[in-house]
Amino acid sequence: MKLSQFKFNLPTELIANYPPKNRDEARLMVIDRRTETIEHRVFKDLVDYVKDGDVFVLNNTKVFPARLSGKKEKTEADIEVLLLRELNHESRLWDVLVDPARKIRIGNKLYFGEGGDELVAEVIDNTTSRGRTIRFLYDGSYEEFKKTITALGHTPLPHEINRPNGPEPEDAENFQTIYAKVEGAVSAPTAGLHFSKILMKRLELIGASFAELTLHPGMGNFRDIEVEDLTKHKPDSEEMEIGEDACTMINEANQRHNNVFAVGTTSLKALETAMTIYGKVKPFKGWTNKFIFPPYTFSVANCMITNFHLPKSPMMMETAAFAGYDLLMEAYKVAVAEKYHFFTYGDAMLII
Repeated sequence: MKLSQFKFNLPTELIANYPPKNRDEARLMVIDRRTETIEHRVFKDLVDYVKDGDVFVLNNTKVFPARLSGKKEKTEADIEVLLLRELNHESRLWDVLVDPARKIRIGNKLYFGEGGDELVAEVIDNTTSRGRTIRFLYDGSYEEFKKTITALGHTPLPHEINRPNGPEPEDAENFQTIYAKVEGAVSAPTAGLHFSKILMKRLELIGASFAELTLHPGMGNFRDIEVEDLTKHKPDSEEMEIGEDACTMINEANQRHNNVFAVGTTSLKALETAMTIYGKVKPFKGWTNKFIFPPYTFSVANCMITNFHLPKSPMMMETAAFAGYDLLMEAYKVAVAEKYHFFTYGDAMLII
C-alpha cells in the first residue's frame, strides 16, 4: 500500500486538546468486521461486548516528564529537548530530539533550570536531522539525577495538542493510564487512557482478566513517514517485554475461543512481535521495529481498542490492517461527519 492512501481530511477542531472529564465517558465507535456495521456508544458500554474468560492485553508503560526547556550556551537561545531513550545509565547518555535543531552542533552545551545552573548537557553526536545524543554533566547519584530530570521536565504532550500555554499540571495524571507501572515512555498508550478503576472492576466482575506487557512507545510514531512505498519505511526500534504469566493467560484464552482484546496499537504490535509460527505468544524481552500495514494477518488478538489517529500515521495504518482498509476509511469518514474527537485525548474505537 502507498502512503497517500492514508490521507483524509481532518479538521483541526476535531483534534482533542483536553481529555473527557471522566475517562470512561469518551465516545466509542464500535466496528463489526463480520457485518461491516458501525455503532455509536460510550466507552463504559465496553462491558456489553465482553464475556467471562475474555482477556484484555494492557501496555503498562509509564510516561516520564521527558520534555525539557533550556538555553543554548553563549547565545542564550531558547531550546526544547525531548528525551527519547537512555543509552547509558552510568555516563548519563541520552538520545534526544532538539528543537530548533539546525543551530545545535556537537560540543554545544545546553542549560536547563532556573538560572541555567540546575542541569547542564553537552551535545556529543548528531544522529539524524533533528536527533542528537547528549551527555548530562551531573556528579550526583543516579537517583538524584532522575529526581532533577523529573523536577525540571514537563509532560511530553504532542505538539498537535494546541494550547496557548502548553501542558498543564493535570496532564501529569491525564497523560497516564491508571495501570501505568514501568517508566520509559515519551508517549502515552492512548487507548488505555479510557479505562477507569470502576470500569476495570466491572469487567473483572463479568469474568474478564488483564494480561500486562510493556512497550515504550517512542517518537517514531509521530514522525512523518517520508516514503510513498510503505515497504521501504524504516521505523524506530522500541523496547518491550512480555512475561510468562501474560503469555499463558493470552494463549489459554485463545485455546478456549475467548476474545483477546489488544488495548492499543502498542499492545497489538507487541503481541505480533512475541508470536511464534504456531500462533502462540512466548515471553520476549528486547526491541521491536515491527511496522504493520495492510494487508496483514493477525494471529493472537481478535478484538482491538484504539483511538482515532492522524492521517498517514503508523497507528492509523496498523488499525487499517486490523479492521480492513476499506472499512476503516469508511469509519473515519463517519467519525469526521459525526464530529468524533481524534488523537491522544480523543474518542475511542472498538473493532470486533
